[in-house]
Amino acid sequence: MTFLALQQQHAGGGEAALVLPNLNSATFLGGIGGRGLLLWGLLICALGLLFGLAQYTQLRNLPVHRAMREISELIYETCKTYLITQGRFLLILWVFIGAIVAVYFGTLAETTDAAGNLVRGFPAMKVTIILLFSLIGIAGSYGVAWFGIRVNTFANSRTAFASLTGKPYPNHAIPLKAGMSIGMLLISVELLLMLLILLFIPGDYAGPCFIGFAIGESLGAAALRVAGGIFTKIADIGADLMKIVFKIKEDDARNPGVIADCTGDNAGDSVGPSADGFETYGVTGVALISFILLAVHEPLVKVQLLVWIFAMRVMMIVASGVSYFLNAAVVKAKYSTADHMNYEAPLTTLVWLTSIVSVALTFLASRLLIPNLGNDPTLWWKLSLVITCGTLAGAIIPEFVKVFTSTGSRHVREVVTSSREGGASLNILSGFVAGNFSAFWLGMTMMVLMAIAYGVSTAGLVNLMVAPAVFAFGLVAFGFLGMGPVTIAVDSYGPVTDNAQSVYELSLIEQVPNVRGEIKKEFGFDPNFALAKENLEENDGAGNTFKATAKPVLIGTAVVGATTMIFSIIVALTRGLQPELLSNLSILHPPFLLGLITGGAVIYWFTGASTQAVTTGAYRAVEFIKANIRLEGTTRASVSDSKKVVAICTQYAQKGMFNIFLTVFFATLAFAFFEPYFFIGYLISIALFGLYQAIFMANAGGAWDNAKKIVETELKQKGTPLHDATVVGDTVGDPFKDTSSVAMNPIIKFTTLFGLLAVELAVSLTAERGAMLSVVLAGAFLVIALVFVWRSFYAMRIEHAVRSEAKSSPQRVQVR
Repeated sequence: MTFLALQQQHAGGGEAALVLPNLNSATFLGGIGGRGLLLWGLLICALGLLFGLAQYTQLRNLPVHRAMREISELIYETCKTYLITQGRFLLILWVFIGAIVAVYFGTLAETTDAAGNLVRGFPAMKVTIILLFSLIGIAGSYGVAWFGIRVNTFANSRTAFASLTGKPYPNHAIPLKAGMSIGMLLISVELLLMLLILLFIPGDYAGPCFIGFAIGESLGAAALRVAGGIFTKIADIGADLMKIVFKIKEDDARNPGVIADCTGDNAGDSVGPSADGFETYGVTGVALISFILLAVHEPLVKVQLLVWIFAMRVMMIVASGVSYFLNAAVVKAKYSTADHMNYEAPLTTLVWLTSIVSVALTFLASRLLIPNLGNDPTLWWKLSLVITCGTLAGAIIPEFVKVFTSTGSRHVREVVTSSREGGASLNILSGFVAGNFSAFWLGMTMMVLMAIAYGVSTAGLVNLMVAPAVFAFGLVAFGFLGMGPVTIAVDSYGPVTDNAQSVYELSLIEQVPNVRGEIKKEFGFDPNFALAKENLEENDGAGNTFKATAKPVLIGTAVVGATTMIFSIIVALTRGLQPELLSNLSILHPPFLLGLITGGAVIYWFTGASTQAVTTGAYRAVEFIKANIRLEGTTRASVSDSKKVVAICTQYAQKGMFNIFLTVFFATLAFAFFEPYFFIGYLISIALFGLYQAIFMANAGGAWDNAKKIVETELKQKGTPLHDATVVGDTVGDPFKDTSSVAMNPIIKFTTLFGLLAVELAVSLTAERGAMLSVVLAGAFLVIALVFVWRSFYAMRIEHAVRSEAKSSPQRVQVR
């Protein structure tokens, strides 16, 4: 979000301050047909939205047995309860952000008046609009998350029922249809809102609308991603450990933790990615819009680049839709009657096909829209090449991820092999190896692609704008998302396949009286229960793999996007990159070095705090399940016991999220007020430490997860010591891959985005009131942050939970 940009060109010196240029949409886009092109984009977005809704309707109307439908609806009801609770929680968190936004924009931010003069403080109406659009941003993240859960809970029971045919193809087609429904609707809604702001909001209000929208998206994504990740892994660990303790099967209906686990699959693997994806696509787009408006010299070039950026976004929808239909036709022709299917192959083909189509459309649209940008006839293909670096990353990175997480991966098979003699200990160590190697290769891949983009930025862009490398890195992040609906679709494939397996077991379909005759009469086929279970388990392995492939794409986008934002702060603080001020961005400047050290510390705190919430919550869930599970005289757990486990998961998800959010919030303020260059070092550090920590944890977790899947499906050794060892490894990997790693993406973006306001607030107050006030405020904010750091660990320790339980129920829990 490059809102801090080159203020010195406007103000003629002094400290950096934020200026929002008027867009004047009606006239600003005139003259080159830009307004007409964007209106066409609006139409395509509307069609993409209709496509998503049509897929949703088709899923809802697919055949399903009542026993499976009842389970999926129970899962949806628990998901609704969770989402309603999280919605209230989000509004509480918004109060903190809203207060800072109101103070900053109402009293300190600079804007231009009707005469073009700089004035301090926005009018009350503009501040209100920023706050209103922050709520719209939250509502967007929250709304697409809710839609994703509804789609997935339709798809899970339909997939489970379709598996009864014994054919593998429906197991692939239905989850992918659900994923495309979510992906197309998510991107289309995002673009619709941005285009509506650009085209129809008055120019002097458009800037505040974009700012508020981005802040709201970022807050919503951070809260839903972190809380969802904690919830899902509490439930997952609680359910999985029962397989070892009681030697029961996967998703045993008598286990009260299984419904919570299914709810968690949606809370963590559907709500989180949907909200995160919505925020990622929005913030990256707004960042580039702001950079173009503030850093590009010529008004005509601004118009051309602005229209070009939105055209690229629209091409994303077209490329994904075309590729999906082409791939679906080929896959259906090849596998619709097949008895066996490699579930990963069609997903891989879809990703690569979409990438190729996206690249082709990028060059074609660029040639048509900007053939002679800034009197340079070569820039259209150079800018296309920069975007292509990111688009190819969206396909190359998943290939590297599969090397370390796929069921066919040699790394994953080494995890299985090491578990045979070394048990859980060597299983865990082998997973660590896979995660570390993956971080090396993925990090090098991102570096090479960004280096290419930087090289291209030196060939002509410097004549058009200040800091062209910033723009190039922003375009790489933009390109990462070049096949957005498909990236979301393959990510959403996983929770559907996971839930489908659970719905099958929980429905007790095989025990329904005269079920074979009923299915034959009502649906026209003879069910094959053995093949159904086999296909569902194999497809779950593919879902695990492709859930893993999307995570580094999103974290890579966060880091590259954060780089763009950090560059913007640097440009402003150094008054347009003045050499005497650039010397502060060096380890010879002690505050900068101290900031680098601090950022790493915060990443490791976040890893520990999010895992602590999972650990303590899982302990309480396991404690409850072990005390209340009934294996004799019943076929399934009571609904009340299942809801109690859901309540435990929700309780600790909110406790963990509240501590984490307030620590991040007050630490950002503290470090921004301490010293601006300290804060720059801090932001750089959390981006880089977070990148590698996230990739390592995500792929180590993926390796552990699919090692267990190999033992269950290929080796068919459930209930053996080998299986127990891989279950233990999987429970270690659960918070790795689905809590700490994935949540770093929105945490990094939220910190950097909120940091833009925080550092300007600090600089403005220092200039007006003196350095002493900043030091005092920094100290006060740091103390508050450390209180919540303490709460995230010591107030959530397991023995603390036991003592609390002992006070309320001394007859059941003894502390030793």
